[in-house]
Amino acid sequence: MKTTRNLLLSFFLLLFTLSCHDDLDDVFIPANDLEIKNFIWRAMNDMYLYKADVPDLADDRFATQAELDKFLKGFASPENLFYDGLVANHDEFSFLVKDYRKLEKSLDGINLINGMQYGVIAYSETSEEVLGYVRYVLPNTSAEENGIKRGDLFNTVDGVQLTRENYFRLLQPASYSIGLAEINEDEISSTGETVTLQKEEYSSNPVYIAEVLDTPEGNVGYLMYNGFTSSFDEALNEAFGMFKAEGVENLIVDLRYNGGGSVETANDLASMITGQFKGEIFSKEQWNEDYQTLLETTAPESLINLFNDRIKTGAAINSLGLGKVYFITTLRTASASELLINSLKPYIEVVQVGENTTGKFQASTTLYDSPNFRRNGANAGHTYAVQPLIYKTLNANNVSDYVNGLTPDFEISESIRNLGILGDPQEPLLAAVLDIIEGRVPAMNVNSKELKVLGENEMYDPLYQKMYTEEPLPLFEQNVTF
Repeated sequence: MKTTRNLLLSFFLLLFTLSCHDDLDDVFIPANDLEIKNFIWRAMNDMYLYKADVPDLADDRFATQAELDKFLKGFASPENLFYDGLVANHDEFSFLVKDYRKLEKSLDGINLINGMQYGVIAYSETSEEVLGYVRYVLPNTSAEENGIKRGDLFNTVDGVQLTRENYFRLLQPASYSIGLAEINEDEISSTGETVTLQKEEYSSNPVYIAEVLDTPEGNVGYLMYNGFTSSFDEALNEAFGMFKAEGVENLIVDLRYNGGGSVETANDLASMITGQFKGEIFSKEQWNEDYQTLLETTAPESLINLFNDRIKTGAAINSLGLGKVYFITTLRTASASELLINSLKPYIEVVQVGENTTGKFQASTTLYDSPNFRRNGANAGHTYAVQPLIYKTLNANNVSDYVNGLTPDFEISESIRNLGILGDPQEPLLAAVLDIIEGRVPAMNVNSKELKVLGENEMYDPLYQKMYTEEPLPLFEQNVTF
C-alpha cells in the first residue's frame, strides 16, 4: 500500500513542480535542501497525529541540531524524508506538496481538468488491459462540448491501449484523444470513434444536482454533492433554501463520488439536514498526545464541534429539521462524507444505500514553513507545504476508527452496463432509495460481477479522499529546542 501511495504522490509532485516564483519575485532567496527538510521534520514533530508511531519524530530523538541535520542529510530529497522517514506505515493520507499555491487552488475547488469524470476497470480479473467509463461530465468543459456523456466507454488514449501499467500516465497530459469502446455480451471492442479532450483550469461547483422529485410520498429532495468545498457553501445553502421552499420531507444525499473536503462544510451540511440540534455535539477531535493534553487543559471546548446555524459568510443556514435522511454511497465515498454520516447517526435515522465507504476518519491541515506553520510569514525561499493528519474524528457517541468504511443498510453497486442518468428516478441507485421511501424492497445486486475500480480521475487531485480543517491551529510551544 505504501508503495502504491508513493507512486501516486510522485505523480502529484510532477504536477506541482515549481515552474516559477511569480508572487515571490521581490523577496525570493532560494532555500536549501536542508532548510526545507528541517521545516518538514519540525512540522511533523509538532502536529502529526501519529507522531508516537514514528521513533524519529520523538522529542528526545536528537540531542543537538547537528544530530538532526545528519539524520536529515541521509535522505535524498524532502520527498524521501517525508514518505520514507516520517510517515507512519499505516498512514495512507498524509502528503507533501512542492507548490502550496496550487494546493490552495485545489482547496477552493480549482483544478486542471477536461470535465470527464471517469473510473477505470480491468477487462477481467487477470487481464492487463483496462477500460475507462464515464461517471459524469462537468458543465462548460471540453468533455461536454465534445458530447461525452455518462456511460461512455473508452479503451485507448492517443491510439494506445489502456493497461494496468500505463493508464495513470496516459490520462495525465493536458490534451489527449480517447478511443471510444463498447461491450457486446462479454466482448469489449473499439467503435472506431475518437474524441480529443483539452484540460483547462476549472472551478467545480460540488452541488452537481439539486432537484425535487414528485413521488407518492410527497416531494423528495435529491442532492448530488461531489465535494465538501467551502468556497461553494453559499450554493449548498441555496439548494437547501429551495428544498425548504418546496416543502421537502424526505431527502436523498448522493455522495457516491464524494471524496471529502472541509470539516466545517460537513458540519454546515449536517445542520442544513437537521437544524434542531444547534449547540449539540456534531463531532469530537482526538489529537496526538502532546496536543490532546494541551487542549484538554487549556481549551477543552476546541475539541468539540457543535451543530450551528450559520455558514462561514454569516448567512443563516436553511435547515429542513429532518428526523431521517437517505445517503447513497460507494467505495469512493470518503472522509468528510463519512464524518457527516457518522455524526448524524446519534441524532436522526440514517439510511445508507450503495456500497461500503472508504474508511477515512482523520482530518489534515496545511502546514507552512513559518514559526506557527500558518501561511502568513511563510519562508519566501520555497513553496513546500506539509498536509499531515492532525486529528481523528469521533461522533457524539465516540464512534470512530471505521477502517473498513461505513456499511450500507442496503448493498447495491453501480454497473457500467446500466449506469442510468443521474437524477433520473429510474437511475438504479436513486430508484432503490425511492423504493425504500415508498415502502418497497429495492432490487439488490450484491452478487454483481462488476470488477474492482483500479483508478479514477480524482486520483490526480492532491486532496483525493482527504478531509481537512480550515480552523485556526492551536499554538503550542515547540517541544524540541537545541
